[in-house]
Amino acid sequence: MKALAGYLAGLLFGLGLAISGMTDPARVIGFLDVAGAWDPTLIFVLGGAVVTTFIGYRLVWRRQMPLLESRFQLPTRRDLDAHLLGGAALFGIGWGLSGYCPGPAVASLSGLSWPLAAFIVTLIAGWWLARRMNSRH
Repeated sequence: MKALAGYLAGLLFGLGLAISGMTDPARVIGFLDVAGAWDPTLIFVLGGAVVTTFIGYRLVWRRQMPLLESRFQLPTRRDLDAHLLGGAALFGIGWGLSGYCPGPAVASLSGLSWPLAAFIVTLIAGWWLARRMNSRH
């Protein structure tokens, strides 16, 4: 049941990314190009995500426990460290250069292109490197 719920949630998320245009790197780069030919249409996508998350979390936190788990698993750390800031900077640079972040990249796999393949390879390399660095601490 948990795998089915995860699959359906991922399918819904990917569908939302595709319908909203987040899988089009040109549109994302146009949104990030605030000093050039700025395309503000993704503001509505981001605003919709914030509103949905705000309402959804309030509804979920009213429950004693999640539907498919015995307890909520929330992050406990509240501090910022060099790993987090460095990872966030790399994420932003990669997003700005390619127009992809991980969710839209996976949702776009059916239309695989060389830039998308390059993004996926660097995403996996970065994930592997981060896991190796974290295992040392």
